[in-house]
Amino acid sequence: MEAFSLYFISLLVVFISFSLPFLCRRSDSKKCKLPPGTSGLPLVGETLHFYLSGPEKFIHQRMKKYSDEVFATSLIGQNMAVICGAAGNKFLLCTANDVVSPWLPAVQSRFSNWVVSLGKSRKDVHTKIHGFHQAVIMSPEALKQYIPIMDSLTRQHLQTDWDPFQVVKVYPASQKLTLILACKLVLGLEPDGAQRFSDSFAVAQQGFFSLPINLPGTTYNRAVKEVEKLKQEFLKIILERKKMVLENREKAGSDILSRTLLDENVHLLSDLEIALYLVSLMIPSFEATSSSITFVLKHLSELPHIYDMVYKEHLEIAKSKDPEELLNWEDIKKMKYSWNVICEAMRLTPPAIGSYRVAKTDIHFAGITIPKGWKVLWSPFTTNKNPKYFPEPENFDPTRFEGDGPTPCTFIPFSTGPRMCPGKEYSRFLILVYMYNVVRKFKLQKLIPDEKVLYRGAPYPASGLPMSLQPH
Repeated sequence: MEAFSLYFISLLVVFISFSLPFLCRRSDSKKCKLPPGTSGLPLVGETLHFYLSGPEKFIHQRMKKYSDEVFATSLIGQNMAVICGAAGNKFLLCTANDVVSPWLPAVQSRFSNWVVSLGKSRKDVHTKIHGFHQAVIMSPEALKQYIPIMDSLTRQHLQTDWDPFQVVKVYPASQKLTLILACKLVLGLEPDGAQRFSDSFAVAQQGFFSLPINLPGTTYNRAVKEVEKLKQEFLKIILERKKMVLENREKAGSDILSRTLLDENVHLLSDLEIALYLVSLMIPSFEATSSSITFVLKHLSELPHIYDMVYKEHLEIAKSKDPEELLNWEDIKKMKYSWNVICEAMRLTPPAIGSYRVAKTDIHFAGITIPKGWKVLWSPFTTNKNPKYFPEPENFDPTRFEGDGPTPCTFIPFSTGPRMCPGKEYSRFLILVYMYNVVRKFKLQKLIPDEKVLYRGAPYPASGLPMSLQPH
């Protein structure tokens, strides 16, 4: 009974916190033209509808009912404006950065304090390290050297997790490889060493999108414990690597941790800050990249003519190489049709719901005023199936991306502008490498025809997308 009371009180606190934005509306918001829309039910707004119907259906219905430029809703207890269309994308992501700043829902913000926050007093140091990573470690030139590593580990992965089986669940399999690669490239760990992080990452990811109720048995509570475990593991690895680098700089590997420890600004960061920063680099690929791999293979299993063209392109590349020779940058450049297929898969099933901003001042767009303090949602779902930009939008047509491709700011699965996803090229290389290895080995048959798609931060198939494998 006591436990039930604690749960009830916690839920009550959560709902009260969600209701505050409605009790504290700006009085002057009535004087300006607000976005059309509805705030939905008391306390919860339209949050339940958003997740039950799925973000795509939710957004499309409201664009049709209220406005295809900007509409209002209430999600996770916040007054929310959803800016739509190519013009809206360009405005929010490219030109409005002075009047908006990044924002996360409460539960994600709490996890951000665990995972990516380096503290306000360290912002200048973090900026230097982040700049070093973008300019040196995550630059396209630096990432090209990772292609053979990606190929080698993908081949090993298929030998252990695909070859022995007649049926494979694609989503968990792709998550496993993305984590192995992240551990190798970020931490310098071999596949066996990466396994110990698998459960912790999975539980932490679930907690990232759960109710922030930190009581025994809740998803959030389990996630907090797993993140603490991850933190301790990372600190141990950093301590060992520091010792090795100090003893002999020549022994430092090419992984991101080793290269970070050699940076001139790293002495300004504590080991904990380094650990939290590295985790923040690894988390996106665990869900978003594995989601993209999953839905690319889903479409290939459904569309034999597309599969055959991809297979033909890959076979031409394979014929130009020795059997054991690994992929390189020149091979990746030849995968033009394959990349168009990946883009079309991401258009139909974007790897992320979108991202949030908060208005730092009143924002004026399309004759509408978004008041200061309101949250703003950008989502690829406002353009990716709009027939104005993509004729016959439900059809799978990779030729949309030939030549100049889609209209600017209509296809942006990695966002765009100053806050574009820094892992775009990394994801591109990894998806292409995975696709190349699977297609060359197997034909795929989807076993659940209408498997439901669910959402956390990224879409995922409800049953993991089981596939029957037919080796070539």
